Amino acid sequence: MTVHRSGTNIPFTLPGRPRRSLMAAAGTLLAVLSLLFTLPGAAGASDIPPRGSAYLGMGVIAHDGQGGLPPADRAAQTEGVDVSSHQGSVDWSALWNSGVKWAYVKATEGTYYKNPYFSQQYTGSYTIGMIRGAYHFATPDTASGTAQADYFADNGGGWSKDGKTLPGALDIEWNPYGDACYGKSQSGMVTWIRDFLNRYKARTGRDAVIYTATSWWTQCTGNYSGFAANTPLWIARYNTTPGTLPAGWDFHTMWQYTSSGPIVGDHDKFNGAHDRVVALANG
Repeated sequence: MTVHRSGTNIPFTLPGRPRRSLMAAAGTLLAVLSLLFTLPGAAGASDIPPRGSAYLGMGVIAHDGQGGLPPADRAAQTEGVDVSSHQGSVDWSALWNSGVKWAYVKATEGTYYKNPYFSQQYTGSYTIGMIRGAYHFATPDTASGTAQADYFADNGGGWSKDGKTLPGALDIEWNPYGDACYGKSQSGMVTWIRDFLNRYKARTGRDAVIYTATSWWTQCTGNYSGFAANTPLWIARYNTTPGTLPAGWDFHTMWQYTSSGPIVGDHDKFNGAHDRVVALANG
């Protein structure tokens, strides 16, 4: 047998039973390749989570990391929690007794998903005494901002002036199902968000809260500042301080500071005493 390598003919004689040796070598190579492509971290369809499984802050640790927790004695902060179907049926009594006084519950995603635990979580938090609201996980590549605002308002994202219901929140962050910015240009993303906010206000009379991370906002909107005047900011940063805020906002209203709460869910701090939480609920 002759092996051709770099234009040179090199005589090479296989040892006994050449066909069986080649087959064995090929089998070994295939086994090694199979192992390599199934190691953790290898990219592939199996790495993409199922639609509907996204939640607040899903991409924060992966993109921004997680540092230390904030000091326990920060003045005028009110503890909160956010939950989704990942938490299942929540023990609201335990959370209330631990000092949690407000909550956000995932209601919808895109125009295709409703949280099956929404009733237990949304009603349960209210019954225990918390001020609570609903949030929508945005997927700007699947439907318009207007359509998603309607879907949210129709499926748990409404608002009523009862002193216990926070305005709906738009969770706009890294895309867990594909391109970080959902295939949109920065101007296209700004337009999508504006359409959602305008439609939500037309449906409910309230300005929705924006939940985001500064790094995503900078990457995917060009650090757009035009929503800050009317839209409360819920900033995601897992560290000792909220850090630099997106352009236009001089302060944050809420801060998601950890993804590993002491009892359940992601934990948050409202930037003010409990009466300020009530004020946001009342509009």
